[in-house]
Amino acid sequence: MRSVRTTTVYCALGVLALGAGTLAPAAWATPSHEETAHQPAPGAHAAAIARSAGEAARAEGVAVAAARAADQGVRWGKCPDVERLPDPVRCGTVTVPVDYADPDGETIDLTVSRLAAEGPAADHKGPLVYNPGGPGGNGMLFPLYSLVLGGTWKKLGDSYDLVGFAPRGVGRSAPVSCMDPAEYWKAPNHSPRLPSEEFKQVKNAEAAEYAAGCAERQGSRLAQLTTPNNARDLEVLRAALGQERLSYLGVSYGTYIGSVYATLFPDRVRAMVLDSVVDPSPQSVWYEANLKQSLAFEDRWNDWKSWVAEHHDTYRLGRTEKAVQRSFDKVRDRLDARPADGRVGSRELIEAYLDTGYTDDLWAVRAWALAEFRRGNSKPLVDAASHAPQRAVSAENGTAVYTTTECNDARWPRDFARWDRDNTAVAAKAPFITWENAWLNLPCAHWPHVQEEPLEVGAEPGALPPVLLLAATGDAATPYEGALELRRRLPDSVLVTERDSGTHGVGGGPNACVNHHLERYLLADVAPAEDTACTGRPAPEPVYGQPRVRAMPHALTGRPLGAVR
Repeated sequence: MRSVRTTTVYCALGVLALGAGTLAPAAWATPSHEETAHQPAPGAHAAAIARSAGEAARAEGVAVAAARAADQGVRWGKCPDVERLPDPVRCGTVTVPVDYADPDGETIDLTVSRLAAEGPAADHKGPLVYNPGGPGGNGMLFPLYSLVLGGTWKKLGDSYDLVGFAPRGVGRSAPVSCMDPAEYWKAPNHSPRLPSEEFKQVKNAEAAEYAAGCAERQGSRLAQLTTPNNARDLEVLRAALGQERLSYLGVSYGTYIGSVYATLFPDRVRAMVLDSVVDPSPQSVWYEANLKQSLAFEDRWNDWKSWVAEHHDTYRLGRTEKAVQRSFDKVRDRLDARPADGRVGSRELIEAYLDTGYTDDLWAVRAWALAEFRRGNSKPLVDAASHAPQRAVSAENGTAVYTTTECNDARWPRDFARWDRDNTAVAAKAPFITWENAWLNLPCAHWPHVQEEPLEVGAEPGALPPVLLLAATGDAATPYEGALELRRRLPDSVLVTERDSGTHGVGGGPNACVNHHLERYLLADVAPAEDTACTGRPAPEPVYGQPRVRAMPHALTGRPLGAVR
């Protein structure tokens, strides 16, 4: 599961998705998948041989890098102030090749954090490595989960060393940038409900400029930001931690990294939890996934409007979904005419209310802000939607990593007419974020590097230990069908479903049933005997005023980049 520019404002939409944080190629994109499925592209055989040779070279490179990391280990020390990680959390670095086909070439250092297991030594189970999503999500704050969130996270922190890291390109791990952060983060911005042809062409030109900026600023490193390389980095991290096998917890896009790791290194998996699952099928990664995501967010948006309508006596925003939508649209139009505090336009409004699709813990907060704005108090909405200047660098970095990773991972349509046609059709059913999602991903139509074929994720029966999948049926950032697809591809996996719920990232939250399965799997090494379901969490209570929002993992890491994020 999840970020666009400002004049072009690229923001946290997109599948990862998140994500944060999924499609087909230009010159190739006009025919349907069915039309091209049995028509090998010219030179396909030669390309397949080249890919096979490249994979063999990268596999050798991973072995070399992992052996070196095992020898070097991680030198843990006090965390730099910029990481905002207090004692007793410790930080270090792990060195990985930029290009695994050339392990003796250029290298980068990935930043890593750790909170040592705090329970009895007899209960210690080694490191638990975490990825929060994206692409572009930073996991360095993961050790704080045990200290701040408590509950399931505290139990895990008693038995495991909680290990977070910033993937390649993220944070201080050889950070990626595609444009000036101050320019990226400028506001206010306009998001038309029905973009004109002129507006679409402006966005297409901006996307081409953004793609060129990524290439200019990153050079040869740009092509190495891929999900398979993130999985290879995870293998090197495993070795640096001194572990024969990996215990891993991935959320949103982190599930895609995990499923790719399980495919490439099945004998290195000790335990794996994949929460809010990305559909790993090659035809879905990434263009198709983003179209499906826009449809799924519309469903969640309707859920929020329905809940607000049920509580009209509290918020006075309308007694029906349509009435609530009208209230929202009136605010949107007012912000286009006169941005709130000179900083919040319609684009920033959409960004803020996208959060209602990630978690219903924010439903009351967002309803209150909208109601207050209509009553003449703009402060709650400005606080929720404005761009804090101190976040400019991290926001631009997150979007740059999101874009480069998804654009490199798969082939995308190159013809803007295809994008226009597909997104126009989706927007007719799902107007809430469809066009913003399209603008976020459109640089991939202009990508300067050869785009890879997605890895065929999967494993033979018995190749992996049980893998625990967690998913909510109403998840918008990573629609539930993705969990079903990965369940099919990993025959030794087991799926725990949170029914009638749409919160993105279900483990460690308020659902005791989900947490029971998660804790039993990671602490007792016992997976459910079969796929099982848990009753969804109750709808939130309506609160007027500044509601108290339960601390959530994604609030610590930052909203998943990419709507997968």
